[in-house]
Amino acid sequence: MFRKILIANRGEIAVRIMRSCREMGIETVMVYSTADKNALHVQLAKEAYCIGGPAPKDSYLNMQAILTVALATGCEAIHPGYGLLSENADFANMVEAAGLKFIGPSGEMIDALGDKANARRLMIEAGVPVPPGSDGVLTDLQYTFEIADQIGYPVLIKASAGGGGRGMRRVDSAEQMPQAFNEATLEAKSAFGDGSLYLEKLIENPKHIEFQILADQQGNVIHLGDRDCSWQRRKQKIIEETPCARLSDDLRIKMGEAAIRAIKSVDYEGAGTVEFVLDNQQNFYFIEVNTRIQVEHPITEMVTGIDIVREQIRIANGAGLPINQDEMQIRGHAIECRINAEKPSDNFRPSPGKINNYIMPGGRSVRIDSAIYPGYEISPFYDSMVAKIIVHGNNRSHAIRRMRRCLEELIIDGIETNAALLYVSLFDQSMIRGAYNTSTLENNLDELLKYENVFHFPTDAEINVEEN
Repeated sequence: MFRKILIANRGEIAVRIMRSCREMGIETVMVYSTADKNALHVQLAKEAYCIGGPAPKDSYLNMQAILTVALATGCEAIHPGYGLLSENADFANMVEAAGLKFIGPSGEMIDALGDKANARRLMIEAGVPVPPGSDGVLTDLQYTFEIADQIGYPVLIKASAGGGGRGMRRVDSAEQMPQAFNEATLEAKSAFGDGSLYLEKLIENPKHIEFQILADQQGNVIHLGDRDCSWQRRKQKIIEETPCARLSDDLRIKMGEAAIRAIKSVDYEGAGTVEFVLDNQQNFYFIEVNTRIQVEHPITEMVTGIDIVREQIRIANGAGLPINQDEMQIRGHAIECRINAEKPSDNFRPSPGKINNYIMPGGRSVRIDSAIYPGYEISPFYDSMVAKIIVHGNNRSHAIRRMRRCLEELIIDGIETNAALLYVSLFDQSMIRGAYNTSTLENNLDELLKYENVFHFPTDAEINVEEN
């Protein structure tokens, strides 16, 4: 097993990875920016090194500085976490070229799956369902018109190198196409350095379902069940749960088999996520493969009992999978809420600042992944997520009520958060029934925000609705 690993990340995910490493007897090295000198991942570290200024490009995206620290401290591997350099093929290649192990798939595989148009082609070859659309990148506007006319409007123009909704445009008619094409190209070039686009039929108001997978170096692949990540605002997830309440057993099996086919069709290694959209007729279509650990991985850990970070490290070290697919079991139900430093009622304005008081919820089957503490200063330079509350219940109703109770206990004083919005979301009827989709939160946002300061315990009537 590796003796020493550098964790090339910050915040809660850096702390979370460190904890698994320590339980495995692995030493860790942390890196940090000048803005993070008092961060929890630095305070908990036995070794931590400043690698640059507050801007990510000067520190957490400074590949040479990170590699220099790793080599100078005798590290054997680098874990990238999520975000930042986790899906950067150049970084993965640099790590391997330096004689270290990148904990994740190869740079070649990151490139192959990170190019969304190429990933779409690979999935078609593997027999994985994809939305109707272009076979590859859009060569020009005329070709784009032809494909859109064939499959029918509305369509989505998407950046091949994209993610997070950047370089993506909805097009409802041919008249909108030229402007959307030009805007998407410019945004993709600015965000990713690559203006290549592809086109797909827009699946309206779908569920966003993903399957967590593990693949070892011996070619074995399993999935660890599904997650429903449809409670979103502007394509950003804020509540996730597992398993999805609206998948039949047959459909779950078919989607899981498709996820495994997707991964087996490429030379994949480590943890990853195969993402699908599910339409109102229960047809599912491949979206993408995320070649890293996901923010929402803890809910899968809660229902499977598998430490996914531990398995990432074991796989990178050459170990086989801990179980086969037939042995994998899902127990109960888990939900995650992302606590963000923002003010929902003011158009989700970011809320950096000093935390005066912080009281975490607790109790049975409650997990908090966070890197904040009283006196900690939330920086404006990084992502607004400050904590994740994860709960497990015997069933979905139990998990919903447990999460409500946790949000009632949570205190974060000194900054604004979205905790109240998350709380009232758990009383929304579509959430209670599991019938929500990727548009539900946006469509109901104004109504939910009316009640975001009303905290109350569930009534008998509400509980009965859940049980039904």
